[in-house]
Amino acid sequence: MTEACGIVRGMTAIQRIRPRGLVSSPAFSHVAVVPPGATTIYVGGQNAVDADGALVGEGDVAAQSVRALENATTALAAAGASLDDVVQWTVLFVDGADLGAGYGAIAHRLASDEPALVTAARVSGLGVPGALVEIAAVAAVLR
Repeated sequence: MTEACGIVRGMTAIQRIRPRGLVSSPAFSHVAVVPPGATTIYVGGQNAVDADGALVGEGDVAAQSVRALENATTALAAAGASLDDVVQWTVLFVDGADLGAGYGAIAHRLASDEPALVTAARVSGLGVPGALVEIAAVAAVLR
């Protein structure tokens, strides 16, 4: 790999970078670079619903976070990817939901030596009535 003017060239793997000068966290990276030829997979927001669309874990943000991540994992697998292939997570929590409980219930599944990028936000509501969390992902697979 060579680096010129901040551009990484000659890559053969996905690079997850935690640059000096930015907060260092084992929970997330700041930058991800996907090499040419990788297949990009987009997983739309997953809520805590079962296969019939019924909400799972009503009122329990930890239970909903686990189910939403399970649904995202199922979606990734359908496209030939796994949690290890995720480049970026987007996690939306409804205002008032306990972020610590929600994120804490899934953090061990997202932990990695090279963690994905994470965007988390509080929102006033989600499309599924009673949903407290929604999880989306962007993954890349080298084929």
